[in-house]
Amino acid sequence: MLIATMIDCFYESETMARSKPTSSTRRQQILEALVHMLEANPGDRITTAALARQVGVSEAALYRHFPSKFKMFEGLIDFIEVTIFSRVGRILQEEELCLPRIERILTLVLSFAERNPGTTRILTGDALTGENERLHQRIAQFYQRLETQLKQVIKEAETKEGVETISVAATANLMIAATEGRIVQFVRSQFLYRPTEYWQEQWQMLSRALAPATLERKFPATKTLS
Repeated sequence: MLIATMIDCFYESETMARSKPTSSTRRQQILEALVHMLEANPGDRITTAALARQVGVSEAALYRHFPSKFKMFEGLIDFIEVTIFSRVGRILQEEELCLPRIERILTLVLSFAERNPGTTRILTGDALTGENERLHQRIAQFYQRLETQLKQVIKEAETKEGVETISVAATANLMIAATEGRIVQFVRSQFLYRPTEYWQEQWQMLSRALAPATLERKFPATKTLS
């Protein structure tokens, strides 16, 4: 399971520093159980009592590893950010051109969501209803950071590749809106409508936003007859 890999990677340095690695293992089990419950109980709030039963420990034991439910959700958001943006960095190193860069970045986000349904309830804020406002801010910052990265890719391509857009900001926002919309649809359908379904066809349409001036020269708009 990908979320397990995320947790292993994220806590690797912490585990090495601890004298008792079982503490990190228990934290991993708690977070894996939380993700599983988010997936298995769409629309439901997760209580610490239910989570403790799922893990097989007392609530007191749960709080020894995480002082609050806020910290548990914050830990999952950390995992999402580390996983996504570390891979975004690799994509930028491996790809030089704008279109392949953006396609791979957006496909990464959608594929991650599809493989980890529980985390999508956090990415949409569905599981954070009634929780600390700072968690909602973290999710907003995640999408803002992703959008900023797309803007940088497009701006660089304007200089190096001659990519033409009507607006860098509007184009990047459109890409994020489409991606986030697919994730919202996934959650709303209780994980029936896969985020990557129709993505290749939809990307072909979205990618045209990166060269509207070129397309206009090739296919000039037909004048409306008065």
